[in-house]
Amino acid sequence: MSEEGLKNKTIIVGVTGSIAAYKAAGLVSGLRKAGSDVVVVMTEKARRFVSPLTFQTLSCNPVVTDLFADVPRWSPLHVSLADRAALVAVVPATANVIGKVAAGIADDALTCLIMAARKPVLFAPAMNVNMYENVIVRENVSRLEKLGYHFIGPEEGYLACGYEGKGRLASIDKIMAAIRKLL
Repeated sequence: MSEEGLKNKTIIVGVTGSIAAYKAAGLVSGLRKAGSDVVVVMTEKARRFVSPLTFQTLSCNPVVTDLFADVPRWSPLHVSLADRAALVAVVPATANVIGKVAAGIADDALTCLIMAARKPVLFAPAMNVNMYENVIVRENVSRLEKLGYHFIGPEEGYLACGYEGKGRLASIDKIMAAIRKLL
């Protein structure tokens, strides 16, 4: 699908607590350049890696960091965003967020939004190779795939923790291609 397929679409980018969180800035920038309306939802741990101001500047939208934030008119924020979204992309997706969604746990703005979403949800995992290969994580990914969630697997290479193996966030180009395909 061409850039036209992204134009005027609302894409929610969920950013979780991984060192790869900074790479999500490139995704937000690329989606904006393609004409998408991008809203970023950050977990508490993601904010330890990257400032919401970075994503606010790149998306030209306020960044959602609080499930209980005040909204201009009454509407649960996670529900209204889920209704607007053409797609939700969780980039990077940690073992924690994958496990929470697989277990049906919705205890922050991002997981509540994912539970309310009726459009495609794409996870782009990034974590230590041993975590990614852990049987629990593999079962959680498999469970979510069976439930209709989408994944773009991590790449192999040198990881921030000093290990080498599968766990690097997929390239932004590959994530963009997966988003275009899902739309």
